[in-house]
Amino acid sequence: MTRLRGGVVTAVALLVAVTGCTAEQNKGSAGPGGKGGGGAALTAAGSLTVKGRAPKTGYSRDRFGSAWADTDSNSCDTRDDILKRDLKDVKVTGGTCKVTYGLLDPDPYSGKEITYRRGRSQVDIDHVVALSDAWQKGAKYWDPGKRIALANDPLNLLAVDARTNRGKGDGDAATWLPPNKDYRCEYVAAQVAVKKKYGLWVTAAEQSAMKKVLAGCPDQKLPTGGNPTRAPERFRAR
Repeated sequence: MTRLRGGVVTAVALLVAVTGCTAEQNKGSAGPGGKGGGGAALTAAGSLTVKGRAPKTGYSRDRFGSAWADTDSNSCDTRDDILKRDLKDVKVTGGTCKVTYGLLDPDPYSGKEITYRRGRSQVDIDHVVALSDAWQKGAKYWDPGKRIALANDPLNLLAVDARTNRGKGDGDAATWLPPNKDYRCEYVAAQVAVKKKYGLWVTAAEQSAMKKVLAGCPDQKLPTGGNPTRAPERFRAR
């Protein structure tokens, strides 16, 4: 099953290599579920480096910069960018950025229709590869600019049902998959794409789970696009 989400927004001049495919930087155009090339997700999953999970020692959200930094410099924060990409019937106020209403139809994780209203927490922006998981699989050793980029990369972000998402925590593919089985192939392909793009490793159990899901959809494409893998120098993290 191929489920496309998102639309084309501002282009940034950068090519990112993902498993032999080049990905043009599109602001949010190729987040999880976006078109990729060649049915490469299963192959890419098999190519990821396998290691044990490192300790969580030293992790905090601040290590990835302030939440929803405007790393693409379009004057909208990342959260609103993703809401505009993923919701339908979007309404904004105070210009073109502040999303006040929209429909998540359907929510990829639960398959339900969710109404978004600003100030109510029915819709989350999920890091498909959780930041804590990334920290334990390579990001601990990165410079801050790369961590900030990961936290704000549209390739790694998805508007989802808040309640379902909060059951995920920082789980990887071995410990959590969306209840909506029809979305699992795209979800896992997105995790593979992010880990491949940023050079994050996987555990043996995680890789096995990825392969098991993707074996059921061997033609699943690998999502591409997103932001550069380093944030502009003006952004800082602790």
